[in-house]
Amino acid sequence: MTIILWFKRDLRTADHPALRVAAGLGPVLPLYVWEPDLWAQPDMSGRQFDFAAEAVADLRTHLDAIGLTLCERVGDVVDVLNGLQPSHLISHEETGNGWTFARDKRVATWARGQGVSWREIPQSGVVRRMARRDGWAAQRNVFVERDIVPPPGRIAGVVAPSDDIPRLAPQDHCPNRQRGGRSVALRHLDSFLHVRGQHYRREMSSPLGGERACSRLSPYLAFGCVSVREIAQATAERQRDIQGTRDGWGGSLRSYQARLAWRDHFTQKLEDEPQLEFRNLHSAYNGMRADDVARRTAWEDGATGLPFVDACMRYLRASGWMNFRMRSMLMAVASYHLWLDWRQTGLHLARQFTDYEPGIHWPQVQMQSGTTGMNTVRIYNPIKQGYDQDLKGAFTRKWVPELDAVPQALLQEPWRWDGARALSYPAPIIDVKAAAAYARVQIHGVRKGQAFRHEAAGVIDKHASRKDPQGRFVNDRARRKPKPDPRQGSFDL
Repeated sequence: MTIILWFKRDLRTADHPALRVAAGLGPVLPLYVWEPDLWAQPDMSGRQFDFAAEAVADLRTHLDAIGLTLCERVGDVVDVLNGLQPSHLISHEETGNGWTFARDKRVATWARGQGVSWREIPQSGVVRRMARRDGWAAQRNVFVERDIVPPPGRIAGVVAPSDDIPRLAPQDHCPNRQRGGRSVALRHLDSFLHVRGQHYRREMSSPLGGERACSRLSPYLAFGCVSVREIAQATAERQRDIQGTRDGWGGSLRSYQARLAWRDHFTQKLEDEPQLEFRNLHSAYNGMRADDVARRTAWEDGATGLPFVDACMRYLRASGWMNFRMRSMLMAVASYHLWLDWRQTGLHLARQFTDYEPGIHWPQVQMQSGTTGMNTVRIYNPIKQGYDQDLKGAFTRKWVPELDAVPQALLQEPWRWDGARALSYPAPIIDVKAAAAYARVQIHGVRKGQAFRHEAAGVIDKHASRKDPQGRFVNDRARRKPKPDPRQGSFDL
């Protein structure tokens, strides 16, 4: 009898319910499959591959400590499993991209055909097979409040040879990328809860302050180096420690707990409707936008002539991370001002984010593009954002050094400066005010009529959060009708 524990995006041994289940069945063969077809998908990138390789190496060390030897294979999962011939397959549930969803369906078909017992264990507050959101928050909170599953002691293992692992994604120059692995994640968690997070609530919207004040745990959550439950409970413990203080910690940690809940909330959207990765959540927006290669390329390259937009894109390219407000702005500018279809721009951002989490990314892409039919339409003014979020211009000047000579008062509008012609920086590719006005008319033009409202009501019933007047999740639909969620931002934590 061969019991395979299939690791996917759960690269840890602590708070790993699937590991505990597998160990209870008998000797365990831990398996990680490097899938060439996955890494060839248009939302995957070299920076993600490098992070994953580091996280898997760290996992290998933690498995060694409990007596298990990780088997790493390259190829199609079904082919790999056929070769290993398991009697039991244990893994965590995964809410991934469309490719992994289709792959898991193939594995399920294979397991049934081979008589293999495949058991998938929940590892987050996401709930499978929900018809609507009623009661979801209660189920999520129960899961998060359960006792953390400790790492097992030494357990019996099965050893199988590993393949040599080739590079499966193109080289991706990202000099400031975070490094992968649980060991690094725990250092980030400790420094956030005790040092960096004090002013999280105040500084998370700034591209400068957010770099330090945000937890920076998002890539470790995306690859499962640490669990939401671990972070939520560690944060709750710290909240008890600082109770009664008035130094910023209380508000910051409350905000952070809310972000953790919103992370599961958005992932639940993709779990409930996998097609929102590919099609508009509300059909009224079908065919509204197209792809303009020249505009998209300028946006991708940080060469739109809009200084703050370009600074953010260049920073993202170099770091693989960006705070929530700037992510939202980049997507909104692409969708509204440049009038680009979200499918292509969403793929570019997915590749840039080391912390790419499909369950957060695609619902947020549609939310910031105004295609959900239920969220408040928010068209960021990128000039105003630059002045508001980069008051002294330090961020813009660092990432767009071509503007070094521009006076501070005109830094976000260099085309208004008398010396603009001498700059090597391009003129803006759109008129910000006119582009926003056009987008507003187009978006609001379809939000009228009974047919639109009827379909939007269905979207709300399936996907909207249930909240009371204080913004807290509620679980009884009879108490309050669900309303569209007006919150903006990509929950990067």
